[in-house]
Amino acid sequence: MEAEMIELARTAGSAVVTLMATDAWERTRDGVVSLWRRVNPARADGIEGELDSARDDLLVARVNGDSLTEQELTEEWAGRLRRLLREQPSVAVELREILAELDPDLQNRGPQTVRMSADVSGSGRVYQAGRDQHITER
Repeated sequence: MEAEMIELARTAGSAVVTLMATDAWERTRDGVVSLWRRVNPARADGIEGELDSARDDLLVARVNGDSLTEQELTEEWAGRLRRLLREQPSVAVELREILAELDPDLQNRGPQTVRMSADVSGSGRVYQAGRDQHITER
């Protein structure tokens, strides 16, 4: 059971950080804060502020091409969620529901790392994507 909770925390941490930079951010933040309100109400407001600060850090990092910050934030939030799940294992059901609501695919996969490289010479082209890619050439 412990391994399952750790994997859920990793998946959720990755999802939370990924969703920080999307239109689903407010729903994501509200869902995560609601978990803390249920388990540890005194910390909920602080968690909300920390999530907002993390989002600001992520957005600045993405502008600056700093992928290490995103990785660190993912690990940080996975750890926080793991400790929350350890404190109150019944929250796992609610956390899975939040993930399923925000992105049904997130509940069925763990964090993924994609590393790509390409060598191009002359007038060659390379198109790489870690997920969806749409190319329109004219």
